Amino acid sequence: MTYTILKFAISAAVLVAVSELAKRSSFAGGLLVSLPLTSLLAMMWLWRDTHDSAKISALSTSIFWLVLPSLVLFVLLPALLKRGVAFWPSLGISVTAMLASYGAMLFGLGKFGIKL
Repeated sequence: MTYTILKFAISAAVLVAVSELAKRSSFAGGLLVSLPLTSLLAMMWLWRDTHDSAKISALSTSIFWLVLPSLVLFVLLPALLKRGVAFWPSLGISVTAMLASYGAMLFGLGKFGIKL
């Protein structure tokens, strides 16, 4: 139980650090959040829990393929905000487009026989 609480605390600390840093500098916040910290933490936790390199490899491969459709959010959201669309509708549209991109990616990967 202590280990699970430690994982929550470290993971939460990263999110708090990003949000606090972004208040001072969008570049620094963006740099910190663009680092694959969540992925690295997940791989470290998975390794500590399982010592299974096949699971780490599969996770890393899944992350690679699923990062690509997530980029839709980061392109569409600022474009909508710059066009004067309010934050919440922009976020909703961007998340919806991102989810559709995930679906398209999974469908496309399936067509090529790639299973995540």
